[in-house]
Amino acid sequence: MKSGNNKNGNTLRSLADVSEDYRQELLRAGIEPSETGRSGSFLLQDHSVVYSRTNYEGLELMSISEALKQHDWLDDYLWKLIPADMDKYTADVVSSGTNGYFIRSKANTKVTVPVQACLFIRSDKIGQKVHNVIIAEEDSELHIITGCSVAHSVSTALHLGVSEFYVKRGAKITYTMIHNWSSGVEVRPRSAVRIEDEGTFINNYILMTPVKSLQMYPTAYCTGKNAKVSFQSIIYASGDARIDMGSRAVLKGERSRAEIISRIVATDNTDVIARSEVIGEGSNSTGHIECRGLMLSDNAAITSIPELKATRKNLDLSHEAAVGRIAEEEILYLMARGLSEEEATSVIIRGFLNVDITGLPDALARETKKVLNMSLEKLM
Repeated sequence: MKSGNNKNGNTLRSLADVSEDYRQELLRAGIEPSETGRSGSFLLQDHSVVYSRTNYEGLELMSISEALKQHDWLDDYLWKLIPADMDKYTADVVSSGTNGYFIRSKANTKVTVPVQACLFIRSDKIGQKVHNVIIAEEDSELHIITGCSVAHSVSTALHLGVSEFYVKRGAKITYTMIHNWSSGVEVRPRSAVRIEDEGTFINNYILMTPVKSLQMYPTAYCTGKNAKVSFQSIIYASGDARIDMGSRAVLKGERSRAEIISRIVATDNTDVIARSEVIGEGSNSTGHIECRGLMLSDNAAITSIPELKATRKNLDLSHEAAVGRIAEEEILYLMARGLSEEEATSVIIRGFLNVDITGLPDALARETKKVLNMSLEKLM
């Protein structure tokens, strides 16, 4: 068991020592300061790792810099799924010598209790740059809540995050990312995952707070037989946010499967582009895209771009997309039962966003639902 002041350079004895000024920001990003119901915790503040602790046999959790010291083989995983020169943001992460987290479940280990990792921006006008590596070894299971958050005193900041995931044969990773930003923060995550035979990767993304701009397009490579990936995104876009997001799945393995689902609410002056792509290359592979958008403002915009590409005849790829407004009859129906127009609208938005996130263990499903409900309470 790792504890307070260890070789990771912790400056906190526990997450409970986080200042009261920042505790709420962590909670809104799905991070539990008490660490109750967590198999491990990691906190990077600005550029420094201030806490890293695990209490689960077969689970490794530490800073990426410490992991490189302990594991010579880790170089074989760094920048292998995401080229260092992919764009100016990845190049900036390389040149900055940044930190990040390393999470690994050892072979045949079932880490069913969630690991939590938080990337927190506390200082104004900084660029936070991280590189994360996550590995689920053969026949292991790993569940992660990662929260990115910002202090309420921060007016402007930049977050660059590179994450590479490796799902080995028969392994499973569920990765729930919760963003709790503010209207002055620009965000550029770069993520990719490789899934081997019989492997499963489930990615859930939640954004319910303002952001200046967000650009993300994680890619999953289903290289093995019966490899499976699921992306689900829940977006509430507000203020003047410019959001360009989506997911991409490349089905290389025989009988590989992909599902990409997104729910988007656009308000105020936001501009949202929702991209989704499934490329079918492996025989008997299947893929489905579903994008639904809800417009709450004449000054907002949602652009849905679903793409399918098939390179074999024995594939099953499909998509559906819909963008619209709240139906007047739905509001009238609820008003006839005693709700005001504002209350009726709130109920409808809640129902639209409060979808079930599938594939999570009970503990993680409860935590994700709690964060989503907390965000909805703040919005309505």
